[in-house]
Amino acid sequence: MRNGTARAVVGPAALIVLGLTAGPAAAHGAAWTPVSRSVACTPDSGRYLGSPACDAALAASPGGALADWDNVRLKDVDGRDRDRVPDGKVCSAGLARFRGLDLPRDDWPVTQLTAGAPFTFRYRSSIPHAGRFELYVTRSGYDPGQPLKWSDLEPQPFLTVTDPPLVENTYTFTGQLPTGRTGRHLILTVWRNTRLPDTYYSCADVHFPADPGTAPAPPAGEGAQPARAAQAAAEAGAGAGAPISLASAARTPGRGTNGAAVAGASLAIVSLTSFLLLVFWVRRVKRC
Repeated sequence: MRNGTARAVVGPAALIVLGLTAGPAAAHGAAWTPVSRSVACTPDSGRYLGSPACDAALAASPGGALADWDNVRLKDVDGRDRDRVPDGKVCSAGLARFRGLDLPRDDWPVTQLTAGAPFTFRYRSSIPHAGRFELYVTRSGYDPGQPLKWSDLEPQPFLTVTDPPLVENTYTFTGQLPTGRTGRHLILTVWRNTRLPDTYYSCADVHFPADPGTAPAPPAGEGAQPARAAQAAAEAGAGAGAPISLASAARTPGRGTNGAAVAGASLAIVSLTSFLLLVFWVRRVKRC
């Protein structure tokens, strides 16, 4: 009876702790710079919320799916992306819950780039994995107003990186941007995990100015929202590829600006409470 009482008290406390820590296990990463569609439009902390493209993406993705900005993934792809993911559904990896990411629009938030220039890419990871990053760019003549097909992308990646360094939950690597591009384009990042059967897909809309020596005019849709225009100006002022600073430094849906800190503090409080309850009931059992 005494042992049963102790287990009854400790069991729920342990379940509370497990409930807080198990959540992020189904989430892993997405392109951060250039900003991907899922990162830009996540309902928890996306900097472009309220823009027409993000509003449309959220409306088309059922059940708040874009809160899982880091979970656009498929299992057992084995490099057969074009067989597994249908045309027109590349950005969602063919997953219906993320279908808002596939909307053909010319007003998705963009990152300003310079063709042929070196660029520092950043890929946010809520759960690190060993793996290879492959980056593909759309061909010349790409039309963002049409559904993205595999034939719109170059068949070979312009950059491939294996196991880049991970600093503060972000993989960072530098490479040369493709040449011969002007106007709106799209960069598809494919992250192939080597120790797990998962492959992740991230679509980032970018803009290459016709004359790299001059400041580009805002692409279609970029000036429609003051917040997005200000962000584009901030990125241009900080240099190409300055990271988008989302409200959450880690994946903490619904927890606001200091989500990671609040989650950590909550876990510490629950753990301490569980420990004190255990001590209390052990002492009580000993007295009986």
